[in-house]
Amino acid sequence: MKKTILLLALAAALQFGQASAGEALRVGATPVPHAEILELIKPQLAEQGIDLDIKVFTDYVQPNLQVDQKHLDANYFQTKPYLDNFNAGKGTELVIVEGVHVEPFGGYSSKYQSLDELPEGAAIALPNEGSNSGRALLLLHKAGLLALKDPGNALATPRDIASNPRKFKFRELEAAMLPRVLNQVDLALINTNYALEAKLNPSEDALIIEGSDSPYVNYLVARPDNRDSEAIRKLATALTSPEVKAFIEQKYSGAVVPAF
Repeated sequence: MKKTILLLALAAALQFGQASAGEALRVGATPVPHAEILELIKPQLAEQGIDLDIKVFTDYVQPNLQVDQKHLDANYFQTKPYLDNFNAGKGTELVIVEGVHVEPFGGYSSKYQSLDELPEGAAIALPNEGSNSGRALLLLHKAGLLALKDPGNALATPRDIASNPRKFKFRELEAAMLPRVLNQVDLALINTNYALEAKLNPSEDALIIEGSDSPYVNYLVARPDNRDSEAIRKLATALTSPEVKAFIEQKYSGAVVPAF
């Protein structure tokens, strides 16, 4: 009798262990809003047998390298222009899985209340990554602060400026550094995830900002060998659920906009 009870207990323990151990899915993300959104869907994925392991990064390079090297299964932080530029420059073949949200890109100042107040020769800080540098310059071009040789060039750099009538001086820095130098320059063009981390409110604090029709969607990205796996598909479905849409709209008040 004792032996039977012991065997039943062992079988139950094994069954419980199998039920509670989900398939691990390692996903890289920047802290805000990407990791916050992933944390929201973690319980939902656990119910589907997916153990979501969120790895937080403060740069835009390592999340891609680690997916390529198979230390991560996917990442969620970047736009298509950035991914295309990264693949071309690094020889990687990462692929888009699903578009999740847009973060309207903005320009901020701790010294001035409007773009008209910017003095001649003002120091303007830009992200130094190709697609983000281009995105910043396109925003300045659209505002009439400068003119680009090719306004359709998503990878424009300061060398592609055709006209700079107010003699602005440009500093190109790593995107994560831009909020930290805000008091050292006259205007800084900052990615919204870093602006939010620095407690800036894009809809209130930005002197210039993209509209909600921005084409710079933030994507879930994986490799060709796993993009269609069941775990990645479940993650993509969860990221585009009504719950995530409501969370984005309520938490970020227009600083982050659902793309689905």
